[in-house]
Amino acid sequence: QVKLVESGGGLVQPGESLRLSCAASGVAFSINTMGWYRQAPGKQRELVATITKSGSTNYADSVKGRFTISRDNAKSSVYLQMNSLKPEDTAVYYCNAHGRSTGGSDFSSWGQGTQVTVSS
Repeated sequence: QVKLVESGGGLVQPGESLRLSCAASGVAFSINTMGWYRQAPGKQRELVATITKSGSTNYADSVKGRFTISRDNAKSSVYLQMNSLKPEDTAVYYCNAHGRSTGGSDFSSWGQGTQVTVSS
């Protein structure tokens, strides 16, 4: 129903920045909330940031002040600007979209993930 494609991951040094992008596509849907999650080696997936259609945001304490989430409703896209990256930010980052199809059913879709590695 809804396909998500992430881009922007890569290898950077501590203190540098990356910008992740995620675009949603599908036949008929309305996205209420989009967000970014990450999973580090040996750990469970955790929430990084979310943003509603109206622009309300929520961040994990570990990234507040460093990461900024934004979205373009016209493009059905969500972005994550990551500044002052730390080695502990290393993880696979996943895009998520939660909403409702035009038929009335709820959905939650995930992208394939993009690797972010912060190392000197």
